[in-house]
Amino acid sequence: MKLCVISGDGIGPEVIDAALQVLHALSPELKIETVIAQAGWDTFQATGSALPDTTRALAEAADAVLFGAVASPSHAVPGYQSPIVALRRALDLYANIRPTTNTGLPAASGQPPVDLVVVRENTEGLYAGRERLTDDGHTAIAERVITRRGSERIVRRACELAMQRGQRTGTAPKVTIVHKANVLRVSDGLFRTVALEVAQQYPALTIEELLVDTAAMHLAQAPQRFDVIVTTNMFGDILSDIACIHGGGLGLASSANIGERQALFEPVHGAAPDIAGRGIANPLAAIQCVALLLEWAATRPEHAEAQRIVYDQWAQRLRAAIATTLCNGPHTPDMGGTATTAEVTTAIIEHV
Repeated sequence: MKLCVISGDGIGPEVIDAALQVLHALSPELKIETVIAQAGWDTFQATGSALPDTTRALAEAADAVLFGAVASPSHAVPGYQSPIVALRRALDLYANIRPTTNTGLPAASGQPPVDLVVVRENTEGLYAGRERLTDDGHTAIAERVITRRGSERIVRRACELAMQRGQRTGTAPKVTIVHKANVLRVSDGLFRTVALEVAQQYPALTIEELLVDTAAMHLAQAPQRFDVIVTTNMFGDILSDIACIHGGGLGLASSANIGERQALFEPVHGAAPDIAGRGIANPLAAIQCVALLLEWAATRPEHAEAQRIVYDQWAQRLRAAIATTLCNGPHTPDMGGTATTAEVTTAIIEHV
């Protein structure tokens, strides 16, 4: 398997270096070849492109991408486009999957278990990039793009994931469809209609639908009620960040961007320029991306069955090492500890 590694900006190089140390410490049976590529704000300032053609080509030729973080400017910069959004489109990574669990967290002792996944449509919605100013420059307009195809495949992905989770845990699988069709009657109306049509094809699932504001309230107050949440792009972006509070915060939040053939894995904490270079960034989100990568590889039909078993076994060993470290430490400052990035990385490798 070929893995394209893009560290990016800020703490991206620090946490991706930690993730690669862990990956290289695992069994050579994994047979993963890594290639290094550049993208991000620093790359844009150096080359004039946040996603150079060489990087795009390396990503397209790889089976998967491990991505760090980018420091996008908050104001418009001529010629700059988000490289992560561009990669999602170039590789057609239509499903953003964000798991959240409080298993192993010291702060969760005595609390009800949280084990949920937000499945977010990843290529359209308000993040489709269709924005413009009117000729007088006084009005900004954004188009919210919702398609039948995009809605159908993201809901199907969520339903299939819920079925897999139910089979693994022996619990009744549930999918919550989140929208705002009472106001966005055309765009979310289409999403809701298609979602319910797809859901009917999975009679073993419990299906519910919630308005996004109600879903946000329940997610903040009682996350235990959720199993798999499926929604549109921006709603999923916001809800998954709310959910990660219950999983230890952004320092532990990892995500998978899945397409038909390829996948991209990234921590979601951003570039965190305020702590970049200080050696205290939490590497666990990036290291959990390695576990997500191996779990994804274990499902790929192009790999022989024996190789899929190897990927799955090492993914579970890494999950166990992460859980042990979460429970016993060391912890970085964002989790109330004093450990460095390197100390947490060393602990993970020792536990593996």
